[in-house]
Amino acid sequence: MKIGLYFGSFNPIHVGHLIIANHVANFTDMEQVWFVVSPQNPLKPSSELLNEYHRLHLVQKAIEDNPKLKASNIEFKLAKPSYTIDTLIHLAEKYPKHQFSVIMGSDSFTNLPKWKNYQTILKKYPLIIYKRPLFEVDNSKLNGMITILDAPLLEISASSIRKSIKTGNSIQYLVAEIVNKEIKDNGYYK
Repeated sequence: MKIGLYFGSFNPIHVGHLIIANHVANFTDMEQVWFVVSPQNPLKPSSELLNEYHRLHLVQKAIEDNPKLKASNIEFKLAKPSYTIDTLIHLAEKYPKHQFSVIMGSDSFTNLPKWKNYQTILKKYPLIIYKRPLFEVDNSKLNGMITILDAPLLEISASSIRKSIKTGNSIQYLVAEIVNKEIKDNGYYK
């Protein structure tokens, strides 16, 4: 099975994430898209991270009605911080019949040389890149197996959603309604 791996903190998952995953699931040859919830991204501060199990639960609720999308807690069992290459090696060993591709924004692609063993990722794994404003994709120096998507983009960030929650502003339409309800009911990000 061809699986697209969408790594992220998903702190919280929002409609921008869902649109990208749905686009990959429907307009590429990926048979499923797995949201790989990262307990701790080594390139981001962890001080504002909601507990990983709560973030995983929000992802599960957001995608529960789409059989092409799956939430993965695979990084919860691995050493922290989470390094993409370690997760890819673990997944390849655990699921030898699957073919994995990495889904990322052009902003992440620009930062790829900062990633642990990024050359191995480029050599062994296809990358599905969705464009982000102000971040052009230049593959000439990295020479990876890349597909560039023209996916619909929304200027939504998890950090602005967290700020809205803290200031008491509505996040309706920025996150799935079930995610909005879960955040309110549990007092997340207050």
